[in-house]
Amino acid sequence: MNRNFSFLSLLLLTSMLFSCARKMTEEIVVAEKLHKRKEKELVAVLDSLALVKPKTFYSKLSVDFKDTTTNISFKTSLKIVTDSAVNAIITYAKIPIVTAMITTDSIIVVNKRDKCFERETLSYIKEKFGIDFTYQNIEELFLGRPLDYNVDQKYFIVHDPFNYSVSSHKKRERKRLDRKPKEDIVINYILTKDAKELSKTTITSPSDSTEIVVDYNSRNLVKNINVPYEVVIKIITPRNVMLIKLEYEKVEVDEPQELLIIIPEKYEKCN
Repeated sequence: MNRNFSFLSLLLLTSMLFSCARKMTEEIVVAEKLHKRKEKELVAVLDSLALVKPKTFYSKLSVDFKDTTTNISFKTSLKIVTDSAVNAIITYAKIPIVTAMITTDSIIVVNKRDKCFERETLSYIKEKFGIDFTYQNIEELFLGRPLDYNVDQKYFIVHDPFNYSVSSHKKRERKRLDRKPKEDIVINYILTKDAKELSKTTITSPSDSTEIVVDYNSRNLVKNINVPYEVVIKIITPRNVMLIKLEYEKVEVDEPQELLIIIPEKYEKCN
C-alpha cells in the first residue's frame, strides 16, 4: 500500500539523517541449524499440545483484516465454552455492530447496523471465505492448538535442519497430491526452537487450491496454559488473499462465561 510505503520511506530518511556521522554496518542474520530430535519426540509434543483444553476462555481481541478489497481494524470480545460454542461481539468505533454464535453444527450472525440476521450451517464459512472449517477447527485456531490434529493418526517428520516440522503426509505423498489434486489436505505443524510450543501451522488443500498459514508469533502464560498473544493468519484462495492479525488482551481461562445472542423480533433475514 502507498501508506505503508510512505511510512517506510520516512523511517529510512530519518535513520539516514541521524546516522550520517556513524559508520554504516550491515547485520546479516544467519539461521542456525537445530539439534536433531526424533520423530517420536516431536509427535509426543504435538500429542500433548492437542490435549490442552481450558473449560472456558475469554479475551478481548484487536483485529486487523485485509484482503483484495478490504482493509479494516476492529475490536472483538471472544468467549469460548470448550466443545460447545464460540461467542463473539465485534465493535467498530466502540459501537457493537455484529454478534456471532458458532456451535458444533450452526452459526448465527446478528448484524446490528443493518438490523438483520443470518442463521446457517457451518458450510456458511466455506461459502463466505473458501475454507472448510469444523467447529473444532475454530476452537483450535483461537486457542492456539494444532489444527485438525488427531492423536490416533500417523505423522511424519519433515527433514528441515532449521525447523522442527511434522507433516500429515510423507514427502512422496505430498508430491503426488501436488501433481494430482484429490480430496485431501496436507498439514504441517512447526514447533518453536525449544520444541515446546506450536509456532506455525500450514494447511494446503490441492483440491481447491487453498492454503492457510497460521503464525503464533508470541504467547502468554495464563493459569499454566500458553495462550496466544499475537497471531497472523494468511488465507490464499483462487478468489482472494486474506491477511488477519489478532492481538489478545485481558485473557481469562477457566472463569465462568455466559454465552448469549439475541435476535430482536423486528430483525429480518439478511439478503
